[in-house]
Amino acid sequence: MDHIAKWQDVLASATAGYFLAIRVGFGFPQTEYNQFPEAWVAEYTRDGLLIEDPVMRWVYRNEGAVRWSTLSDADLSGVLVRAAAHGLRYGLSVSHRDADGAFRSFGSFARRDREFRDDEAMDLRGLLQGVHQSSQPTSRLTAAEREALGLVRDGRLLKEIAIELGISETAVKQRLKNARLKLHARTGSHAVSIAVKAGLI
Repeated sequence: MDHIAKWQDVLASATAGYFLAIRVGFGFPQTEYNQFPEAWVAEYTRDGLLIEDPVMRWVYRNEGAVRWSTLSDADLSGVLVRAAAHGLRYGLSVSHRDADGAFRSFGSFARRDREFRDDEAMDLRGLLQGVHQSSQPTSRLTAAEREALGLVRDGRLLKEIAIELGISETAVKQRLKNARLKLHARTGSHAVSIAVKAGLI
């Protein structure tokens, strides 16, 4: 299920686009939604602006919401000025993390015409928290799926897992596929990583 589908009315306030990174662990987000202009994404990527971006520094160091205009003094490389040239003139970023700090989600939202109102900021913060929570791995994994993931974690090959469990390799693959889908993981190893961090295996 698309976790942001029910939030389309809230996202409508981000008339110039938005970016959401959901459940970022050590490196990559579990899910990413990028609706910023393609030309801006290309420029940002090509010029390696991530490390200079005051918004990214803020979302990794803070929780809550911030208007980009309050970060202008920290924009030493002019990232926000360059964003404005692509219509991202007024922005709001929000950041949220688990109580144990293991996973963080953040979002950036932009408009051409005006600052985000306080009620819009509160709604967008609620959106991020809601998507973060609804994307949390659950114990919906069956015992068989957890067992298969645990054996993959332990370095077992598909053939070894099949022999140990007394099932076919096809059945092992299906269990791992089901687990991957339930955990919203991109790959099998990503599913194992999510399950380990969530204490499911």
